[in-house]
Amino acid sequence: MFQRLPTNTINWIILIVIALFLFEILFFNGWLIFSILFSSFMIFVGWKNLSYTWGKIVFFFGCISLFFNILNTMAVRFLIIAGVVLFILHYQRLKKEPEQITPQFTRDDAEQRADEESLIKVKPLLNNRLFDDQATSQTSYKWSDISIHSGFGDRIIDLSHTVLPEQAVISIRHFIGNIIIYVPYEVEVQLVHSSIFGRAYILGEHHEKLMNDTLAYKTENYDNHIPRVKMITSIGSGDIEVRRI
Repeated sequence: MFQRLPTNTINWIILIVIALFLFEILFFNGWLIFSILFSSFMIFVGWKNLSYTWGKIVFFFGCISLFFNILNTMAVRFLIIAGVVLFILHYQRLKKEPEQITPQFTRDDAEQRADEESLIKVKPLLNNRLFDDQATSQTSYKWSDISIHSGFGDRIIDLSHTVLPEQAVISIRHFIGNIIIYVPYEVEVQLVHSSIFGRAYILGEHHEKLMNDTLAYKTENYDNHIPRVKMITSIGSGDIEVRRI
């Protein structure tokens, strides 16, 4: 059902949910955001100490608290009502216009090869992960461009254990935690970094206080020499370090 929804409809639902959530926080329940942040903090602490009994208790208590905090918001109630209404409309549309299944005829191999391109599936170095730290392998590994978004923890990328192509790309969008990137001396670097709160150490350049700032740097020979790596990073709260190794 939801796969057939127009993108504009989904976008409007998301905008209304966000507007209702902000409206409730600003005018009716200002403590809601603190309650959600506290529940999220308990989940993070519990996840970090999940091997201990008290960590399991804190984690599950945080999950339950966050679930009920979110469930009691106007935004979630609207989302439930919207889902029910869309289901009813979809059911009525199916009653009036039953889905027709048409046979699919296979084409001969030559015709199929003419229309299709050969694709190779590549395993990403890092995956999207809400909690916990992530780091590249400590032994040699095959390079693959990185593009992830993540929640909590540190992200460590060591480029000294791989062979980079002429142009490598690292894109990380992170909520809370640090990003550390180790770059060999022979590799040229370009960095665009945005941060709400945090610090930056970029190849000798220090920024001790970043508040809703954007930094952009590149090495002197970036445009002329290879290999080179382009880094696009953003952090809600945390530090970034780019160091030579």
